[in-house]
Amino acid sequence: MRTYENSGSYSDTVRNASRKVWLASLGAAVVTREWAQAEAPKVIRSLVKEGTLVESRTIRIVGDRLEGTFTRANTMWRRAQSTVRQAAGNAITLVQSNLPNVKLPAMFAPAAKPTPAKKRAVKATRATKPRTAKTAKQAPRRKARTAK
Repeated sequence: MRTYENSGSYSDTVRNASRKVWLASLGAAVVTREWAQAEAPKVIRSLVKEGTLVESRTIRIVGDRLEGTFTRANTMWRRAQSTVRQAAGNAITLVQSNLPNVKLPAMFAPAAKPTPAKKRAVKATRATKPRTAKTAKQAPRRKARTAK
C-alpha cells in the first residue's frame, strides 16, 4: 500500500485528476460540436431516407394484405348468400310440392307479373277518373280496416 507522507502531494494528485476530467469534457464538447456541424446533417438525411423507405414498404405490404383480406371476405359473403338463397328456394319448393293446399305468406310466394291487358286497364281507369281540387280544410281520408 502506498502511503503519502506529504498531504500536499495527495491533494495535487486529486486536483490534477479533476483538471484532466474537466479538460477531457471540454475536448468532447468541441469534438461533438464540430461533428454536429460537419457530419450530423449527412447522418440525419441518411436516417430519414432509410425511414422513408421502410415506411413506404410497410404501407404497401399492409395495403396488399388488407386488399387480399377484403377480397376473401367478399367471396365468402357471396358464397354464404348464395347458399342461403339456394337452401331457402329448396325449402319453398319442398313445402309447395308436399303441401299444395297451404298458402305461403306473400313474402315467400313468387311475385305475379302484371299482364299487358291489366296494365292497359289500370291506365284507362286512371285516365277516366275525374280530378277534384282539394280544399285547405279537407281532412285526409283514412283506409278502412278489414277484419281478419
